[in-house]
Amino acid sequence: MELAYFFDTYAFIEIVKENKNYLSYVSDVKVITTRLNLMELHYILLRNLSKNEADFYYSLLLPFAVDISDDVIKKANELKLFYKKRKLSYIDCIGYVLAKMHGVKFLTGDKEFRDLDNVEFVK
Repeated sequence: MELAYFFDTYAFIEIVKENKNYLSYVSDVKVITTRLNLMELHYILLRNLSKNEADFYYSLLLPFAVDISDDVIKKANELKLFYKKRKLSYIDCIGYVLAKMHGVKFLTGDKEFRDLDNVEFVK
């Protein structure tokens, strides 16, 4: 059975930085993400590396982006409200909800998600 994860932007950044703790998530893993996560990644790479790097990773990961339904948006807002003291981002809330809907773990190193169920927390 192939492993599958929802990759948040944090996970992609760590992979680009070649964080050894993320090596096992680079191959033989099904990737799920959204265009919003790719937007965040693209911006961070534009800021820290180059347009070529940003464009390369955006194009590479685009086939793994899933659509965001109205139901996902509503559930993400409920999650954000429930954990309002944690100041979760809208994009992360969408990703977390999508991970649950797709029956996969939410892959992140974001400390705000560390103790939530269905999270694969990697620093």
